[in-house]
Amino acid sequence: MSNGSKKTPAPPASPFNKTAQHDAKRAAILSQAARLFNSHGARTTTLKDIAKNLGLTKTSLYYYVKTKEELIYQCYMAALERHHKALDDCDQTYQSPMDRAAAFFRQHVNSLIAAREGKANHIAALLEIASLKGSHRAEVEAQYISMFKRLRQYIRDGVNSGSLRQCDATSATRAILGSMEWTFFWLHSIPPEQLPKVADRALDILAHGLYAKPGEFQAPGLELADTSDIGLQGFDREEQNRLKQEAFYKAGTWFFNKQGFDGTSLDEIAEHLNVSKGAFYYHIKNKEDLLFHCYSRSLDIIAAIHAEAAKTRETGLEKVDRTCRRIFFFQNSDHGPLIRYHSITSLPMARRKQILQRTETKNQHFGDFLREGMADGSVRPVNIDIAANLIGGAINASMDIHLWRRVDDVDAAAIDYFDIIYNGLLPRAKP
Repeated sequence: MSNGSKKTPAPPASPFNKTAQHDAKRAAILSQAARLFNSHGARTTTLKDIAKNLGLTKTSLYYYVKTKEELIYQCYMAALERHHKALDDCDQTYQSPMDRAAAFFRQHVNSLIAAREGKANHIAALLEIASLKGSHRAEVEAQYISMFKRLRQYIRDGVNSGSLRQCDATSATRAILGSMEWTFFWLHSIPPEQLPKVADRALDILAHGLYAKPGEFQAPGLELADTSDIGLQGFDREEQNRLKQEAFYKAGTWFFNKQGFDGTSLDEIAEHLNVSKGAFYYHIKNKEDLLFHCYSRSLDIIAAIHAEAAKTRETGLEKVDRTCRRIFFFQNSDHGPLIRYHSITSLPMARRKQILQRTETKNQHFGDFLREGMADGSVRPVNIDIAANLIGGAINASMDIHLWRRVDDVDAAAIDYFDIIYNGLLPRAKP
């Protein structure tokens, strides 16, 4: 006979529960929109495309969202809600700062894998925050900053307790988030049978670093005064038109990074450069063409930096360090900026593939340096592809480091920033 202590099972969800139905449909819409925004770009994806993929009419979709701007905003807020929920779970499940940070990273990677396998909803990559307007942008940025601060607090707590190495917590957090967010670009290239190991292999690098020897990797002295010349290699200095185009590409990169593709106006760039619209449009066909050339310019500069590092007689890890610091220095010099990949989905597919192929070649150069490092004993055995992509993500996120911390000495900030890649978060064995 029952003593009445057992709880009565909750009744199953009613198929007539309109709130549950609405929430389920909204989640499906946001998942499908996130998938299309991630793969095709928010600019080229229409509400009609999303409705068609869901088997809905456009009128039915309007019941849940009125404009594409509103849908992008909702997708980004849903992604950030999931990130904060993951952080809540980390807080409740784990005690140590390292375990919490690792669990957050692992949850993100595994969520992307589950979505790829059709086992979970898709998460929008936060690529086009700069294109949002007014309160939408302010709310998304506020939630992103809150997420950043929560992860940074894990690192600060670990440093203060001695469970993590002494490091600049803000720089380390930006590098970790950059590496985490970059998985969106390369996870599809991992063979399915290797996917379950991706998060652990990436975390092994973030925890222990690339440096193979006891003690900490000490960044060598580096002459950076001539870095400004790199940006002009590949441009014919004798042709005035080419120099003008260089100025257009630099200005375009600055606007695209700050305001996003949709938020950038060619007329505004022309006014910024104090040139007539006619002179500007003589060199630049349209905004899409300018964005493509901004990517090409940045990749030309990075390729030159890689080539310069390859010629040195340094160790493999020193070549990685040289390349990262020179890219960082160029970005934060008067000859920067370099393009951030947040606008990549605004390019049409053919041009996007061209840029991503060149980007993959750039990552392969890092892979070559890492192989050299394993051979010369400066880099410990790690998964080279994952390591190269973690570096690529950290570099992309470094483009806006000045928004997160004060940068007085650019190279000192670069050394702080990339420290986690070489030395990891956990205390190292003494030499």
